[in-house]
Amino acid sequence: MKKLFSIFFIALFAFASAQDNDSKETANRFFYELTFKPKKDSAKLEKVLTALDIVKDRSVYRDYTVIGQDSIMKVQIEAMQKSGVFKDLSKTIRMPKFSEKIVKQYPEMKVQYIERIASGFIPMSISYTENIKFDWKISNEKEKIGPYNTQKATADFGGRKWTAWFTTDLPFQDGPYKFSGLPGLIVKVEDDGKNYSWVLQGNKKVQNWEELSYAEKISGMSSKVTDMPREKFEKAFNDFKKDPFASARPMMTQEIMSRTIPGMDGTIGDMMKKQEKMYKDFFNANDNPIELTAPSVDKKKK
Repeated sequence: MKKLFSIFFIALFAFASAQDNDSKETANRFFYELTFKPKKDSAKLEKVLTALDIVKDRSVYRDYTVIGQDSIMKVQIEAMQKSGVFKDLSKTIRMPKFSEKIVKQYPEMKVQYIERIASGFIPMSISYTENIKFDWKISNEKEKIGPYNTQKATADFGGRKWTAWFTTDLPFQDGPYKFSGLPGLIVKVEDDGKNYSWVLQGNKKVQNWEELSYAEKISGMSSKVTDMPREKFEKAFNDFKKDPFASARPMMTQEIMSRTIPGMDGTIGDMMKKQEKMYKDFFNANDNPIELTAPSVDKKKK
């Protein structure tokens, strides 16, 4: 029974990627509100809170949704394990808007872009690594954004033109998503079409910081991240998005698919169909990527 709980929990929360970290550190956590246009042909905007955690040798950027619900998830999952009764967590837990995790290694600022896919029902992390050199043009224009005195900089990246406002009051040459390389923390950054706009909302110190969330720990997430060329990564991830259960389906016999779990509406087969719909709804919700082109394409244009 516990194995079945684990299977469906993994299926439900396999969006958030992870890289194991046994040591406990103190992190500077910066909260950015991301306002974005999920559909390129729509005027509708959505918002989500994201987090940039900066520790001694790296930073980690991701959607804050799953991290922010850690304590709720822990209570819900432990109650399920104790009672032996399955509960559909989709009714109480919000899903993230973005599944990627981005790790920047200090001081070289190599960028590792990580996603999770599944091998059967086992989650695995895949990634690609880039050396991104932003060609920032720093202007003399200054602006007060919240409590911060900021200065303007512009750059082309991923097929879009970006404007960033950074502050030397926070001595981190970093920012949300892949952005970095300015002489201070990026307080705001947006593209000229306002498809994506990050604005710093606040920060705090996180004692005993751990990179893995509770959800990632109990899903049996391996500490290994398989790094590959970007083209190979994109093919693997696109294949997963088209058919999330492709590698798991051969394992599911008719007898297994017809089973029920206490507390679950319908059969395991019904649950798989529901999870597959959740995956596809998640991936189809955004057809307006942050990067329209890969860095190699940008270089050819210059």
